[in-house]
Amino acid sequence: MNRIDAKFRALRATKQKAFVAYIAAGDPNLKGTIAFAKEFEHIGVDVLELGVPFSDPLADGVVNQLAAERALKSGTTLDGVLKSVAALRKAGCQIPVVFYIYFNLIHRHGVKKFASDAVRAGVDGVLALDLPPEEAASYEQAIKQAGVHPIYLIAPTTPPARVKEIATHAAGFIYYVSREGVTGMQQSVSTSMAPMVKLIRQHTDLPVCIGFGVSTPAQAVEVAKAGDGVVVGSAIVNQIAQRRRVAQFVKPMVKAVKAI
Repeated sequence: MNRIDAKFRALRATKQKAFVAYIAAGDPNLKGTIAFAKEFEHIGVDVLELGVPFSDPLADGVVNQLAAERALKSGTTLDGVLKSVAALRKAGCQIPVVFYIYFNLIHRHGVKKFASDAVRAGVDGVLALDLPPEEAASYEQAIKQAGVHPIYLIAPTTPPARVKEIATHAAGFIYYVSREGVTGMQQSVSTSMAPMVKLIRQHTDLPVCIGFGVSTPAQAVEVAKAGDGVVVGSAIVNQIAQRRRVAQFVKPMVKAVKAI
């Protein structure tokens, strides 16, 4: 069973919500990424989203753009990230791993080769940010055949008919973007999450994880209550940028979400 499916099955059995942590792979370097992954698994993070650095990260806000820039300067490549995931698996780390990646990197690598390399390394899901499901047939077929889940985004502005279409393509979980715009920390979270989550659930039994803008334990709890899990990214990346103790920042949010 795919690690994502196993994790959400276990969470549902205990009526717990998922905590999904995003970091930019290679920021500050790949050795650090491996260390963060191990720490996150130890403190109870349920899913790790690894941003594969790209030179033109259009969906990202300034915090994650700068993280991608630092990762590229450290020499991080897609091959390097794949090798790092393989090293994690060899070390016994079983946290589900999702690649947050721009399709250009997959295209250059070769779709079929990417699918086989990803599953061999131990990647469980792929969120190709700039590839709409309507144009993803060959990619989707390749990664599904390899046993990797295609994760798709749904936004507040997604029309109901397209919500249904996206839900038929997705596997693992749905990533609901709780607000318009790019990634980044916010002072408050969206108040209109529940109706959209209800609509999504009309078309799929997949878990719905909600992200974009969450940066405090209170916000994480509020968002997690509206779905099956919460995604925290920029706030964690900002801690890495400031060279703070990242696990100490993440742990209270994980604890708060698990206490719901």
